[in-house]
Amino acid sequence: MYRHSLRKRVAIAFAVCVAVLSVVWGFAFFAAIKLSEDRVVTQQLEHAAEIYPAVTINPRGYDEVDSLPEKLRDWARTDPAEGTYEFTAEEFHVAVIPAGNEQGRAFVVFDVAEIEAESSEDWWWLLVITGVVGTLGVLGFGLGLMVIRKAVAPVVELADVVASIDLEHLSAGDHKRIESNRFGDDEVGMLAETIEKTLERISAFIVRERYFTGSASHELRTPLTVITGALELLEQSDLSPADEKVLARLRRATHEMRTTIDMFLCLARETDDGLYEEQFSVMPMVSQAVEQQRYLLNGKFIDVEIDALAEPIVCGHPQAFSIAINNLVRNAFEHTLDEQGLVTVRVKDNELLVTNQISSEADERHTPIETSSQGYGLGLGIVQRMCERNGWSFSLLTDEKRVIARLSW
Repeated sequence: MYRHSLRKRVAIAFAVCVAVLSVVWGFAFFAAIKLSEDRVVTQQLEHAAEIYPAVTINPRGYDEVDSLPEKLRDWARTDPAEGTYEFTAEEFHVAVIPAGNEQGRAFVVFDVAEIEAESSEDWWWLLVITGVVGTLGVLGFGLGLMVIRKAVAPVVELADVVASIDLEHLSAGDHKRIESNRFGDDEVGMLAETIEKTLERISAFIVRERYFTGSASHELRTPLTVITGALELLEQSDLSPADEKVLARLRRATHEMRTTIDMFLCLARETDDGLYEEQFSVMPMVSQAVEQQRYLLNGKFIDVEIDALAEPIVCGHPQAFSIAINNLVRNAFEHTLDEQGLVTVRVKDNELLVTNQISSEADERHTPIETSSQGYGLGLGIVQRMCERNGWSFSLLTDEKRVIARLSW
């Protein structure tokens, strides 16, 4: 249980990390300054002890140019301006100040030749300082990681729990694995609670979907079975030609109702017992679909041509593919205008084309363009959804002369 929000915890973590590093770096720089001061004084005392009793005051003042150290005389004769100067090679620090002598200025010289450390000693100090700075950097980086990791630990924990849930196969109790109450009342707790409620609703929906499809499959098909049986009994009776036409219409309506039920149940199912991985042949389904929908051509002068350029095998849901083919064939039969023309079903290795003419002047000079399936029947929208579920592709190509429905796999 966390008492502060995630935003506040992250801010506190950064503040603590910066504060600790600032204090450590401050002490380190202060120690370096004090160490440098002590080192200079110690070097001066050691030099004075070495030349005792001839101890001279350092720095020293000079009124005359000729009294300056020999290395500085030529420079002093160039009449330098007032200020401070450093001579690295000669190891002198010089201050030029105004004075009441003949030259109008005096010189204060600090000889650092005996108090500056040797180059080897400087390298050792540089190595020590680099080691200290590197150690502090590593400690600071480790401290930052530790503090930030602790601050974002609830987010990582929630992500691990969500990642362990198989979203493709949700069960009714998966939402209970979130346990949102253990994340507190901050932003992470709100997110965990939202995910938990969402998974709970999805799980409940899946349960309802399975119950509905199971019940609907039985409750809707039972009356159709009764109607089909009654129609078979009527077919055995002596019927007048008018009654036979009515009976044929009832038979077709029953078949269409059964097909519609199969379509919507197929789309409603979240899972279908691995049927989406079956392999089946395309040509038998094409032939069956043409025969089942041929009654739509009664009274029309329409020819149907099946052009089998290949014998493809498709992987997917066989019932969904059969429903899709029936819809495409039915749509072509119903939307061929003028009650004449040609409907072509062409089967290739990776696609199926259903072409119907919408004008008797059709020719090959027009290039069809892809269009929406709206306006060509509800069945094409269902075909589109079934193709998406199975990983197939569906498109509708039209021009002024014909309509081409293409299903590819």
